[in-house]
Amino acid sequence: MVSKNQIKLITSLQQKKYRFTNKLFFAEGVKVIQELLQSNFELDHLYTTQNDFEEVINGKKTLIDDVDLKKISALSSPNSCLAIFKMPIEKEMIESGLILALDSIRDPGNLGTILRLCDWFGIHQLVCSKETVDIYNPKVVQATMGSIARVNVSYVDLNTFIAQTKLPVFGTFMDGENIYKTTLPQEGIIIMGNEANGISPEIERLVQNRLTIPRFGEIQKTESLNVATATAIILSEFRRNSL
Repeated sequence: MVSKNQIKLITSLQQKKYRFTNKLFFAEGVKVIQELLQSNFELDHLYTTQNDFEEVINGKKTLIDDVDLKKISALSSPNSCLAIFKMPIEKEMIESGLILALDSIRDPGNLGTILRLCDWFGIHQLVCSKETVDIYNPKVVQATMGSIARVNVSYVDLNTFIAQTKLPVFGTFMDGENIYKTTLPQEGIIIMGNEANGISPEIERLVQNRLTIPRFGEIQKTESLNVATATAIILSEFRRNSL
């Protein structure tokens, strides 16, 4: 059974201001929750419709029915479980190796996928502009499939961060150098821009190395790639060059 106060709290966490007021966020689905339970994230409470998660003590676990799960879920078709976790203290930024920087990424699905890509390609530090969607947004958490636990994410004034770095800075543009013909380093900052507008003019002025993913289609009418798709290609090529 879920009380009215619990329902009110959990549903409020769909909004950023209440997540940060309460220092809590939630995740849904067995895969994501298992990943977070095995990480440094601290569980606040687990709600499940199944007799599972035996590792979670009874005081932090409530067995509920499908009706109650639907009341607290952010999904149109709820999974079998939802868990509330405490927001960790933000870790110190890692300013070495390859760093991915996001300039005003707004779509939660894109950010979640990009976090998974960082995890896959061994990018330990993701730097987000303050205009980028919150990583604790339920849709972002869902899309990471647990990778949120393995990538260090920092929200910064991106203009100031790029201006002071000693690492080479790469940006993705339609008129950049062909990435397949460019020698890429093992250290640097790779900037990916907003879904609609790309990299902002303020950040563009600080980019030392302009890269592009060439189009191979005969007609070449496609204006751009989805930012998560482009990120996958860019990270793959940087890693391939380091082999």
